[in-house]
Amino acid sequence: MTTFRPKYITFDCYGTLTNFQMAEAARDLYGDQLDEPRMAEFVKNFAAYRLDEIMGAWKPYAEVVHNSLERTCRRNGVTFRDEAAQMVYERVPTWGPHRDVPEGLARVAKEIPLVILSNAMNAQIMSNVEKLGAPFHAVYTAEQANAYKPRFQAFEYMFDMLGCGPQDVLHCSSSFRYDLMSAHDLGIKNKVWVNRGHEPANPYYGYVEIPHISGLPGVVGL
Repeated sequence: MTTFRPKYITFDCYGTLTNFQMAEAARDLYGDQLDEPRMAEFVKNFAAYRLDEIMGAWKPYAEVVHNSLERTCRRNGVTFRDEAAQMVYERVPTWGPHRDVPEGLARVAKEIPLVILSNAMNAQIMSNVEKLGAPFHAVYTAEQANAYKPRFQAFEYMFDMLGCGPQDVLHCSSSFRYDLMSAHDLGIKNKVWVNRGHEPANPYYGYVEIPHISGLPGVVGL
């Protein structure tokens, strides 16, 4: 793995590079209504419903947030308000990178083109990308692919746009469920798991583990 020099390093954005703060947004909205055990359950449910909402046909991410928050509120006995979902959605473009990201990305970008494949809207993503501190060869969204990860269609759109195949990329993500499982099934042999503490390790899927992006240059021999 340390000698593999891909044509592209492809990345998940939210959670892996950008500090994804859905849990914090939920706590800001409902923390004064729920004690800590119930708030933790709310956050867990909110994450699960967001994944469930993207598994079918593509729809705007505002609807994903709205529907998943409404379902979470119903499950947890909390009053849902449309404006709360809109507030969460509008926060997304304001989020910046994890602190380890800019330096690690900048080192790799000097040698290998960087690509983002994100479950984002076109109008959201560039604000987050601009905060990452490194140039990107391409940024692809679920809106462009007409599908959200973990659906294969999102990855296949990226391959088509890049004119390459699974053998040509190193895919980097902090999530198995959204990225690395699908990458494995599609034949992407070279994968990096950034252990942000979102999910437990799963060695079956074959990856190099790093704790932060500053470890990425070493993976590709830089």
